[in-house]
Amino acid sequence: MTTRRKLAAGNWKMNGLAADLAEVTQLAQAHPAPGCDILLCPPATLLDRMSAAARGSAIATGGQDCHARASGAHTGDISAAMLVDAGASHVILGHSERRADHGETSAQVLAKAQAALSAGLCAVVCIGETLDQREAGETLGVIGDQLAGSVPEAVTGDNLVVAYEPVWAIGTGKIPTLEQIGEVHDFLRKDLVARFGETTGNAIRLLYGGSVKPANAAEIFAVANVDGALVGGASLKAADFSPIIAALEASQG
Repeated sequence: MTTRRKLAAGNWKMNGLAADLAEVTQLAQAHPAPGCDILLCPPATLLDRMSAAARGSAIATGGQDCHARASGAHTGDISAAMLVDAGASHVILGHSERRADHGETSAQVLAKAQAALSAGLCAVVCIGETLDQREAGETLGVIGDQLAGSVPEAVTGDNLVVAYEPVWAIGTGKIPTLEQIGEVHDFLRKDLVARFGETTGNAIRLLYGGSVKPANAAEIFAVANVDGALVGGASLKAADFSPIIAALEASQG
């Protein structure tokens, strides 16, 4: 049986100023030798400074998006190489807010993921259904299509993480039942194994995202094939993110 090191990933979204970097120091002090991996993805304005603040600690940093091209006339965009230059080791791609607010398609996410891999980044590819799709019984079909369309061929357990984020649970306080989370994560695991083979398919980490809080983290992490979480608002403060990390460490076994 493959033992995957679990991952607590924090997505700061469009939040955070220089003063908030103190949270990184507090988090690093609280988890000097964590039993799981820790990743923080701040807005681009903070990435270089957060990477410096986290240097020497167990905290990795990542971007929230990247362009599919390596450089060029793309005002306002950031390349994968620029993220690496700013200290990132990961990048979040295809988040539902990018798919909804910017109309990103799975084909565009795929191109970005390929650029991320070429630059040496680990791509955290997000997938998830809307409430209408869930209620119409289309969840697994939507998830399968997004996974097939967004994930490149040249992936390993080191350069790909898949995050399941039901759109209707992000920032709403609503959360799928543990059975629903388990159903999707089991489906994802089988799909990855079928596409990439037993070794690679079982090495890729699957995160759950969507209103993860200290109060519900332990029960979510007890679900099979949940290898961690992609956390939004609760990752902004060390006092909130730390107990989630502790719950994940406890589930690592």
